[in-house]
Amino acid sequence: MAQRGRGAAAGARSGQQRPPAGKTQARVDGGPPVDLASVRARVRAVVEPVVAGIDLDLEELTVARAGSRYVVRVTVDGDGGVTHDDLTDAARAISAGLDQAEEDSGEITPGAYTLEVSSPGVDRPLTLPRHWRRNVSRLVTVRIADRSVTGRVTAADETGVTLDVDGTARVVAFAELGPGRVQVEFNRLAEAEFADDEYDESQEDDDVDGEDDDFDGEEHGVERRDGEQGG
Repeated sequence: MAQRGRGAAAGARSGQQRPPAGKTQARVDGGPPVDLASVRARVRAVVEPVVAGIDLDLEELTVARAGSRYVVRVTVDGDGGVTHDDLTDAARAISAGLDQAEEDSGEITPGAYTLEVSSPGVDRPLTLPRHWRRNVSRLVTVRIADRSVTGRVTAADETGVTLDVDGTARVVAFAELGPGRVQVEFNRLAEAEFADDEYDESQEDDDVDGEDDDFDGEEHGVERRDGEQGG
């Protein structure tokens, strides 16, 4: 998780209340209601081109109240997944972009906020062609023509996917697919762990720094206190 804090605006008071559940407006410091949808749109206008500029995709962006602060949560992904370093770079780039936007146009959020940057979890629904492409070889459950189907994704392009359903290849256009859900396969995880153990035993004399590139749901943190300069 990448966290970035900004100090409260001048004149801010403590004891602010959370907005009612389900509402898109909240009061800040006893002032007029804040339209969270508008705040989210302003943040997205800054964040989306920054993320694209570092060759990642903006998967989700939310703005919510957390006590007296706002929390801006950004989810990014890329072909091949994202690493810890990718999340760190994304957090720094987004933080710098928000800082510059505030210098140019004023506050993006009407008060203090924290930025959190993470990668998607395995429970993220597959709704876009790139989601399916990035999950080739995984077992997925999806609704097709009002039926729930479980199959392995063997191919994906801009028009649809190919699923292996009980040994039969089935080509399905995206227009026919509902949101897909990746299924966790514990037997495949066990096999992967066993393979890793065998590798470690045979390579025990080698000094290799490995890095895990599968960061489903990983949050990576670089916290900056108020008043610190960005790097």
